[in-house]
Amino acid sequence: MKFLITSIFLLSFLNLNAQFNSAQLDQFFDALETNDKFNGSIAISENGKIIYERSLGFADYDSQKKNDAQTLYRIGSITKTFTAALTLLAVDEGKLDLNQSIDSFFPKLKNADKITLKQLLNHHSGIYSITDDPKYLDWHTKAHSRAEMLDKIYNYEPAFEPGSRGEYSNSNYVLLTIILEKVYGKSFAEILNEKIAQPLELKNTRFGGKIDLNNKESNSYSFQREWVKKSETDSSISLGAGGIISTPADIIHFGEALFSGKIISENSLKEMTSFTNDYGLGLFEIPFYNKKGWGHTGGIDGFSSIWAYFPNENVSVALTSNGTNYSNNNIVIAALSAVFNQEFEIPEFASSNADVAPGYHGTFSNSQIGLDIQITENEGQYIAQATGQFPFPLEKVDEFTFKFDLGGIQLKFSEDLKSFMLLQGGGEFLFEKIK
Repeated sequence: MKFLITSIFLLSFLNLNAQFNSAQLDQFFDALETNDKFNGSIAISENGKIIYERSLGFADYDSQKKNDAQTLYRIGSITKTFTAALTLLAVDEGKLDLNQSIDSFFPKLKNADKITLKQLLNHHSGIYSITDDPKYLDWHTKAHSRAEMLDKIYNYEPAFEPGSRGEYSNSNYVLLTIILEKVYGKSFAEILNEKIAQPLELKNTRFGGKIDLNNKESNSYSFQREWVKKSETDSSISLGAGGIISTPADIIHFGEALFSGKIISENSLKEMTSFTNDYGLGLFEIPFYNKKGWGHTGGIDGFSSIWAYFPNENVSVALTSNGTNYSNNNIVIAALSAVFNQEFEIPEFASSNADVAPGYHGTFSNSQIGLDIQITENEGQYIAQATGQFPFPLEKVDEFTFKFDLGGIQLKFSEDLKSFMLLQGGGEFLFEKIK
Protein backbone atom coordinates (compact mmCIF):
# COMPACT_ATOMS: atom_id res chain seq x y z
CA MET A 1 0.00 0.00 0.00
CA LYS A 2 1.24 3.47 -0.80
CA PHE A 3 0.43 4.73 2.66
CA LEU A 4 2.28 2.03 4.52
CA ILE A 5 5.70 3.09 5.77
CA THR A 6 8.32 1.16 3.78
CA SER A 7 11.13 1.63 6.27
CA ILE A 8 10.81 1.61 10.05
CA PHE A 9 12.26 3.99 12.56
CA LEU A 10 12.38 2.51 16.03
CA LEU A 11 12.51 5.43 18.40
CA SER A 12 13.39 4.69 22.00
CA PHE A 13 16.35 5.06 24.36
CA LEU A 14 18.83 2.21 24.62
CA ASN A 15 20.64 1.22 27.80
CA LEU A 16 22.59 -1.99 27.29
CA ASN A 17 21.82 -4.71 29.80
CA ALA A 18 22.50 -8.39 29.28
CA GLN A 19 19.26 -9.47 30.98
CA PHE A 20 16.60 -10.52 28.47
CA ASN A 21 13.11 -9.66 29.70
CA SER A 22 11.32 -12.67 28.21
CA ALA A 23 8.58 -12.72 30.86
CA GLN A 24 7.28 -9.26 29.99
CA LEU A 25 7.59 -9.99 26.28
CA ASP A 26 5.43 -13.05 26.83
CA GLN A 27 2.85 -10.79 28.52
CA PHE A 28 3.02 -8.45 25.51
CA PHE A 29 2.22 -11.30 23.12
CA ASP A 30 -0.40 -12.69 25.50
CA ALA A 31 -2.23 -9.35 25.18
CA LEU A 32 -2.09 -9.53 21.38
CA GLU A 33 -3.31 -13.12 21.44
CA THR A 34 -6.13 -12.49 23.92
CA ASN A 35 -7.41 -9.59 21.83
CA ASP A 36 -6.96 -11.42 18.51
CA LYS A 37 -4.60 -8.76 17.16
CA PHE A 38 -1.86 -10.76 15.48
CA ASN A 39 -1.29 -13.90 13.44
CA GLY A 40 2.35 -14.72 12.87
CA SER A 41 5.75 -15.58 14.29
CA ILE A 42 8.75 -13.77 15.73
CA ALA A 43 12.31 -14.79 16.52
CA ILE A 44 15.12 -12.95 18.31
CA SER A 45 18.80 -13.85 18.10
CA GLU A 46 21.81 -12.73 20.13
CA ASN A 47 25.39 -13.71 19.33
CA GLY A 48 24.19 -16.11 16.66
CA LYS A 49 21.79 -18.01 18.92
CA ILE A 50 17.99 -17.87 18.85
CA ILE A 51 16.98 -16.72 22.34
CA TYR A 52 13.24 -16.22 21.82
CA GLU A 53 10.50 -17.53 19.51
CA ARG A 54 6.76 -17.04 19.68
CA SER A 55 3.91 -17.80 17.27
CA LEU A 56 0.33 -16.59 17.49
CA GLY A 57 -2.89 -17.17 15.61
CA PHE A 58 -3.69 -19.40 12.70
CA ALA A 59 -2.04 -20.37 9.44
CA ASP A 60 -5.53 -21.25 8.21
CA TYR A 61 -8.77 -20.31 9.92
CA ASP A 62 -10.98 -22.79 8.06
CA SER A 63 -9.03 -25.80 9.36
CA GLN A 64 -7.95 -24.03 12.57
CA LYS A 65 -4.32 -24.87 11.79
CA LYS A 66 -2.17 -22.85 14.18
CA ASN A 67 1.00 -20.96 13.35
CA ASP A 68 4.25 -22.28 14.80
CA ALA A 69 7.99 -21.72 14.38
CA GLN A 70 8.04 -23.81 11.17
CA THR A 71 5.10 -22.06 9.51
CA LEU A 72 6.11 -20.57 6.16
CA TYR A 73 5.09 -17.00 5.37
CA ARG A 74 5.43 -14.85 2.29
CA ILE A 75 8.04 -12.31 3.37
CA GLY A 76 7.22 -9.64 0.78
CA SER A 77 9.93 -7.08 0.17
CA ILE A 78 12.47 -8.69 2.50
CA THR A 79 12.88 -10.77 -0.67
CA LYS A 80 14.68 -7.73 -2.11
CA THR A 81 17.58 -8.20 0.31
CA PHE A 82 18.02 -11.77 -0.96
CA THR A 83 17.82 -10.56 -4.57
CA ALA A 84 20.33 -7.78 -3.90
CA ALA A 85 22.72 -10.28 -2.29
CA LEU A 86 22.42 -12.59 -5.31
CA THR A 87 23.10 -9.65 -7.64
CA LEU A 88 26.21 -8.64 -5.67
CA LEU A 89 27.33 -12.27 -5.70
CA ALA A 90 27.08 -12.22 -9.50
CA VAL A 91 29.24 -9.07 -9.42
CA ASP A 92 31.79 -10.88 -7.21
CA GLU A 93 31.80 -13.74 -9.72
CA GLY A 94 32.49 -11.34 -12.60
CA LYS A 95 29.13 -11.93 -14.29
CA LEU A 96 27.85 -8.38 -13.73
CA ASP A 97 29.15 -4.88 -13.06
CA LEU A 98 27.28 -2.46 -10.81
CA ASN A 99 27.97 0.45 -13.16
CA GLN A 100 26.92 -1.26 -16.38
CA SER A 101 23.81 0.01 -18.13
CA ILE A 102 20.91 -2.39 -18.54
CA ASP A 103 20.17 -1.76 -22.23
CA SER A 104 21.90 -5.01 -23.22
CA PHE A 105 19.27 -6.87 -21.18
CA PHE A 106 16.27 -4.65 -21.95
CA PRO A 107 16.79 -2.74 -25.22
CA LYS A 108 13.07 -1.84 -25.41
CA LEU A 109 13.01 -0.21 -21.94
CA LYS A 110 12.80 3.58 -21.92
CA ASN A 111 16.07 5.10 -20.60
CA ALA A 112 17.72 1.67 -20.43
CA ASP A 113 20.99 3.11 -21.73
CA LYS A 114 21.00 5.60 -18.81
CA ILE A 115 20.02 3.16 -16.05
CA THR A 116 22.72 1.20 -14.25
CA LEU A 117 22.46 -2.04 -12.33
CA LYS A 118 23.18 -0.11 -9.13
CA GLN A 119 20.27 2.24 -9.83
CA LEU A 120 17.94 -0.74 -10.00
CA LEU A 121 19.26 -1.94 -6.65
CA ASN A 122 18.93 1.42 -4.86
CA HIS A 123 15.68 2.58 -6.50
CA HIS A 124 17.21 5.43 -8.52
CA SER A 125 16.21 4.09 -11.96
CA GLY A 126 13.08 6.19 -12.45
CA ILE A 127 11.18 3.09 -13.57
CA TYR A 128 7.49 3.23 -12.64
CA SER A 129 6.49 0.61 -10.08
CA ILE A 130 4.12 -2.09 -11.26
CA THR A 131 2.30 -2.02 -7.91
CA ASP A 132 1.38 1.65 -8.50
CA ASP A 133 -0.54 0.68 -11.62
CA PRO A 134 -4.21 1.68 -11.00
CA LYS A 135 -5.25 -1.64 -12.57
CA TYR A 136 -2.77 -3.72 -10.55
CA LEU A 137 -5.48 -5.33 -8.40
CA ASP A 138 -7.25 -6.47 -11.58
CA TRP A 139 -4.35 -8.70 -12.65
CA HIS A 140 -2.09 -9.40 -9.67
CA THR A 141 -3.54 -12.87 -8.99
CA LYS A 142 -3.02 -14.10 -12.57
CA ALA A 143 0.10 -15.89 -13.81
CA HIS A 144 2.31 -13.86 -16.15
CA SER A 145 5.25 -14.88 -18.28
CA ARG A 146 8.50 -12.95 -18.03
CA ALA A 147 7.71 -11.44 -21.45
CA GLU A 148 4.30 -10.27 -20.24
CA MET A 149 5.84 -8.67 -17.16
CA LEU A 150 8.40 -6.90 -19.33
CA ASP A 151 5.70 -5.63 -21.68
CA LYS A 152 3.90 -4.04 -18.74
CA ILE A 153 7.07 -2.34 -17.50
CA TYR A 154 8.02 -1.21 -21.04
CA ASN A 155 4.63 0.48 -21.45
CA TYR A 156 4.94 2.67 -18.35
CA GLU A 157 6.31 6.18 -18.71
CA PRO A 158 9.41 6.88 -16.58
CA ALA A 159 8.63 8.36 -13.17
CA PHE A 160 11.76 10.57 -13.26
CA GLU A 161 15.16 10.90 -14.92
CA PRO A 162 17.51 8.06 -13.89
CA GLY A 163 19.78 9.03 -11.00
CA SER A 164 17.99 12.32 -10.27
CA ARG A 165 16.35 11.01 -7.09
CA GLY A 166 15.26 7.85 -5.30
CA GLU A 167 11.78 6.37 -5.33
CA TYR A 168 10.81 2.85 -4.30
CA SER A 169 9.83 0.70 -7.26
CA ASN A 170 9.02 -3.00 -7.32
CA SER A 171 9.69 -3.00 -11.06
CA ASN A 172 13.42 -2.62 -10.34
CA TYR A 173 13.57 -5.99 -8.62
CA VAL A 174 11.42 -7.70 -11.23
CA LEU A 175 14.06 -6.63 -13.75
CA LEU A 176 16.89 -7.77 -11.45
CA THR A 177 15.23 -11.20 -11.27
CA ILE A 178 15.23 -11.49 -15.04
CA ILE A 179 18.86 -10.31 -15.25
CA LEU A 180 19.93 -12.98 -12.75
CA GLU A 181 18.05 -15.65 -14.68
CA LYS A 182 19.79 -14.58 -17.89
CA VAL A 183 23.34 -14.51 -16.50
CA TYR A 184 23.00 -17.83 -14.66
CA GLY A 185 20.78 -19.56 -17.21
CA LYS A 186 18.53 -20.83 -14.42
CA SER A 187 15.25 -19.88 -12.75
CA PHE A 188 15.28 -17.50 -9.82
CA ALA A 189 14.06 -20.36 -7.62
CA GLU A 190 17.07 -22.48 -8.61
CA ILE A 191 19.54 -19.61 -8.14
CA LEU A 192 18.16 -18.84 -4.68
CA ASN A 193 18.38 -22.47 -3.65
CA GLU A 194 21.88 -23.13 -5.02
CA LYS A 195 23.51 -19.85 -3.95
CA ILE A 196 21.84 -19.15 -0.60
CA ALA A 197 19.39 -21.71 0.78
CA GLN A 198 21.50 -24.86 0.36
CA PRO A 199 24.90 -23.44 1.41
CA LEU A 200 23.40 -21.80 4.50
CA GLU A 201 21.13 -24.78 5.26
CA LEU A 202 18.02 -22.61 5.19
CA LYS A 203 15.57 -25.49 5.04
CA ASN A 204 12.50 -23.25 5.27
CA THR A 205 13.44 -20.67 2.63
CA ARG A 206 12.50 -20.89 -1.04
CA PHE A 207 10.76 -19.12 -3.86
CA GLY A 208 7.03 -19.47 -3.34
CA GLY A 209 4.22 -20.61 -5.59
CA LYS A 210 0.57 -21.35 -5.03
CA ILE A 211 0.01 -21.51 -1.26
CA ASP A 212 0.06 -25.12 -0.04
CA LEU A 213 -1.23 -25.62 3.49
CA ASN A 214 0.05 -29.21 3.45
CA ASN A 215 3.57 -27.82 3.06
CA LYS A 216 3.45 -25.77 6.29
CA GLU A 217 2.54 -22.62 4.35
CA SER A 218 -0.03 -20.10 5.55
CA ASN A 219 -2.91 -18.18 4.05
CA SER A 220 -3.08 -14.46 4.73
CA TYR A 221 -5.89 -12.41 6.24
CA SER A 222 -7.13 -8.91 6.90
CA PHE A 223 -9.29 -8.04 9.89
CA GLN A 224 -12.77 -6.71 9.04
CA ARG A 225 -14.60 -7.43 12.31
CA GLU A 226 -13.35 -10.96 11.66
CA TRP A 227 -10.37 -12.42 9.83
CA VAL A 228 -11.07 -12.46 6.08
CA LYS A 229 -8.85 -14.47 3.75
CA LYS A 230 -6.91 -12.40 1.22
CA SER A 231 -6.30 -13.21 -2.42
CA GLU A 232 -2.86 -14.49 -3.50
CA THR A 233 -0.52 -12.41 -5.62
CA ASP A 234 0.85 -14.80 -8.22
CA SER A 235 4.55 -15.40 -7.68
CA SER A 236 5.23 -14.81 -11.38
CA ILE A 237 4.45 -11.15 -10.65
CA SER A 238 6.27 -10.71 -7.34
CA LEU A 239 9.44 -12.58 -8.43
CA GLY A 240 12.57 -11.25 -6.69
CA ALA A 241 10.67 -8.22 -5.49
CA GLY A 242 8.49 -10.17 -3.06
CA GLY A 243 8.17 -13.86 -3.91
CA ILE A 244 10.21 -15.65 -1.23
CA ILE A 245 8.63 -17.67 1.59
CA SER A 246 10.51 -18.22 4.85
CA THR A 247 10.44 -18.24 8.65
CA PRO A 248 11.82 -15.72 11.17
CA ALA A 249 14.68 -18.03 12.17
CA ASP A 250 15.77 -18.54 8.56
CA ILE A 251 15.62 -14.81 7.84
CA ILE A 252 17.83 -14.19 10.88
CA HIS A 253 20.35 -16.83 9.78
CA PHE A 254 20.44 -15.33 6.28
CA GLY A 255 21.07 -11.82 7.66
CA GLU A 256 23.83 -12.97 9.98
CA ALA A 257 25.50 -14.87 7.12
CA LEU A 258 25.24 -11.83 4.86
CA PHE A 259 26.98 -9.56 7.35
CA SER A 260 29.64 -12.14 8.27
CA GLY A 261 30.92 -12.56 4.71
CA LYS A 262 29.42 -15.98 4.01
CA ILE A 263 27.50 -14.84 0.91
CA ILE A 264 29.25 -11.85 -0.69
CA SER A 265 32.61 -10.12 -0.43
CA GLU A 266 33.45 -7.35 2.02
CA ASN A 267 33.51 -4.82 -0.82
CA SER A 268 30.07 -5.89 -1.99
CA LEU A 269 28.69 -5.64 1.54
CA LYS A 270 30.04 -2.09 1.70
CA GLU A 271 28.14 -1.35 -1.51
CA MET A 272 24.94 -2.76 -0.02
CA THR A 273 25.28 -0.56 3.08
CA SER A 274 26.21 2.61 1.14
CA PHE A 275 23.19 4.88 1.00
CA THR A 276 22.02 7.43 -1.55
CA ASN A 277 18.92 9.44 -0.64
CA ASP A 278 18.08 6.94 2.14
CA TYR A 279 18.31 3.90 -0.14
CA GLY A 280 20.92 1.18 0.20
CA LEU A 281 21.17 -1.84 -2.08
CA GLY A 282 18.31 -3.98 -0.83
CA LEU A 283 18.68 -2.52 2.67
CA PHE A 284 17.28 0.25 4.85
CA GLU A 285 18.90 1.76 7.92
CA ILE A 286 16.99 0.85 11.09
CA PRO A 287 17.94 2.88 14.16
CA PHE A 288 17.01 1.85 17.68
CA TYR A 289 17.90 4.82 19.90
CA ASN A 290 21.63 5.37 19.43
CA LYS A 291 22.18 2.00 17.75
CA LYS A 292 22.24 1.49 14.00
CA GLY A 293 20.84 -1.60 12.38
CA TRP A 294 20.15 -2.78 8.85
CA GLY A 295 17.17 -4.58 7.45
CA HIS A 296 13.98 -4.40 5.43
CA THR A 297 10.23 -4.54 5.77
CA GLY A 298 7.77 -6.49 3.64
CA GLY A 299 4.11 -6.56 2.75
CA ILE A 300 2.17 -8.61 0.21
CA ASP A 301 -1.54 -9.45 0.31
CA GLY A 302 -2.27 -9.90 4.05
CA PHE A 303 1.34 -10.83 4.84
CA SER A 304 3.71 -8.36 6.50
CA SER A 305 7.22 -8.69 7.86
CA ILE A 306 10.16 -6.91 9.47
CA TRP A 307 13.79 -7.96 9.71
CA ALA A 308 16.50 -5.97 11.53
CA TYR A 309 20.13 -6.81 12.31
CA PHE A 310 22.35 -4.78 14.64
CA PRO A 311 25.95 -5.80 13.83
CA ASN A 312 27.69 -4.04 16.72
CA GLU A 313 25.46 -5.79 19.26
CA ASN A 314 25.06 -8.96 17.17
CA VAL A 315 21.31 -8.86 17.77
CA SER A 316 18.67 -9.78 15.20
CA VAL A 317 14.90 -9.77 15.17
CA ALA A 318 12.58 -11.07 12.46
CA LEU A 319 8.80 -10.93 12.41
CA THR A 320 6.55 -12.60 9.85
CA SER A 321 2.78 -12.19 9.87
CA ASN A 322 -0.11 -13.57 7.87
CA GLY A 323 -2.61 -11.17 9.42
CA THR A 324 -2.23 -8.30 11.85
CA ASN A 325 -4.51 -5.69 13.35
CA TYR A 326 -1.69 -4.06 15.32
CA SER A 327 1.51 -2.20 14.45
CA ASN A 328 4.39 -4.53 13.55
CA ASN A 329 6.69 -1.62 14.33
CA ASN A 330 5.44 -1.56 17.93
CA ILE A 331 5.98 -5.30 18.22
CA VAL A 332 9.60 -5.00 17.10
CA ILE A 333 10.16 -2.08 19.49
CA ALA A 334 8.89 -4.29 22.33
CA ALA A 335 11.12 -7.17 21.22
CA LEU A 336 14.26 -5.03 21.08
CA SER A 337 13.36 -3.37 24.37
CA ALA A 338 13.12 -6.82 25.96
CA VAL A 339 16.54 -7.77 24.61
CA PHE A 340 18.14 -4.66 26.07
CA ASN A 341 16.05 -4.68 29.27
CA GLN A 342 14.21 -1.43 28.54
CA GLU A 343 10.77 -0.56 29.80
CA PHE A 344 7.88 -1.13 27.40
CA GLU A 345 4.13 -1.16 27.89
CA ILE A 346 1.71 -4.04 27.57
CA PRO A 347 -0.93 -2.82 25.07
CA GLU A 348 -4.56 -2.32 26.06
CA PHE A 349 -7.37 -2.52 23.54
CA ALA A 350 -10.89 -1.13 23.25
CA SER A 351 -13.56 -3.82 23.22
CA SER A 352 -15.24 -3.08 19.88
CA ASN A 353 -16.41 -0.57 17.30
CA ALA A 354 -20.06 -1.49 17.80
CA ASP A 355 -21.02 2.02 18.96
CA VAL A 356 -19.78 3.73 15.79
CA ALA A 357 -22.54 5.84 14.27
CA PRO A 358 -23.10 5.87 10.50
CA GLY A 359 -22.23 8.93 8.41
CA TYR A 360 -18.50 8.71 7.76
CA HIS A 361 -18.81 6.76 4.51
CA GLY A 362 -18.15 8.25 1.10
CA THR A 363 -15.36 8.98 -1.36
CA PHE A 364 -12.76 11.55 -0.34
CA SER A 365 -10.09 13.04 -2.59
CA ASN A 366 -6.75 14.82 -2.26
CA SER A 367 -5.83 16.61 -5.50
CA GLN A 368 -2.29 17.35 -4.29
CA ILE A 369 -1.23 13.70 -4.32
CA GLY A 370 -3.90 12.60 -6.82
CA LEU A 371 -5.50 9.96 -4.62
CA ASP A 372 -9.05 9.02 -3.66
CA ILE A 373 -10.00 7.10 -0.52
CA GLN A 374 -13.35 5.36 -0.29
CA ILE A 375 -14.78 4.67 3.16
CA THR A 376 -17.53 2.10 3.57
CA GLU A 377 -19.35 0.79 6.63
CA ASN A 378 -20.59 -2.66 7.52
CA GLU A 379 -22.30 -3.33 10.85
CA GLY A 380 -20.34 -0.60 12.60
CA GLN A 381 -16.94 -1.46 11.08
CA TYR A 382 -15.47 1.19 8.77
CA ILE A 383 -13.18 0.13 5.93
CA ALA A 384 -10.93 2.51 3.98
CA GLN A 385 -9.56 1.78 0.52
CA ALA A 386 -7.31 4.04 -1.54
CA THR A 387 -7.44 3.90 -5.33
CA GLY A 388 -5.69 0.78 -6.59
CA GLN A 389 -4.81 -0.40 -3.07
CA PHE A 390 -6.02 -2.99 -0.60
CA PRO A 391 -8.73 -2.09 1.95
CA PHE A 392 -7.83 -1.65 5.61
CA PRO A 393 -10.02 -1.53 8.74
CA LEU A 394 -10.45 1.63 10.80
CA GLU A 395 -10.55 1.55 14.59
CA LYS A 396 -12.50 4.26 16.39
CA VAL A 397 -10.48 6.57 18.67
CA ASP A 398 -13.13 9.20 19.39
CA GLU A 399 -16.16 10.73 17.67
CA PHE A 400 -14.18 12.18 14.77
CA THR A 401 -10.94 10.15 14.78
CA PHE A 402 -10.12 6.70 13.43
CA LYS A 403 -6.82 4.86 13.20
CA PHE A 404 -5.09 1.98 11.43
CA ASP A 405 -2.19 0.98 13.66
CA LEU A 406 -0.50 -1.31 11.15
CA GLY A 407 0.05 1.59 8.75
CA GLY A 408 0.57 4.26 11.39
CA ILE A 409 -2.46 6.08 9.96
CA GLN A 410 -4.98 8.41 11.63
CA LEU A 411 -8.04 9.97 9.99
CA LYS A 412 -9.35 13.09 11.73
CA PHE A 413 -12.79 14.07 10.38
CA SER A 414 -14.21 17.57 10.37
CA GLU A 415 -17.35 18.02 12.45
CA ASP A 416 -19.52 18.21 9.31
CA LEU A 417 -17.91 14.93 8.08
CA LYS A 418 -17.20 16.52 4.69
CA SER A 419 -13.44 16.14 4.96
CA PHE A 420 -10.73 14.45 6.97
CA MET A 421 -7.05 14.98 7.62
CA LEU A 422 -4.90 11.91 7.02
CA LEU A 423 -1.85 11.78 9.30
CA GLN A 424 1.01 9.37 8.65
CA GLY A 425 4.75 9.45 9.12
CA GLY A 426 4.73 13.13 10.10
CA GLY A 427 2.75 14.15 7.01
CA GLU A 428 -0.74 15.66 6.92
CA PHE A 429 -3.01 15.37 3.88
CA LEU A 430 -6.47 16.91 3.54
CA PHE A 431 -9.10 14.75 1.85
CA GLU A 432 -12.42 16.34 0.87
CA LYS A 433 -15.64 14.46 0.23
CA ILE A 434 -16.56 14.31 -3.48
CA LYS A 435 -19.47 11.86 -3.26
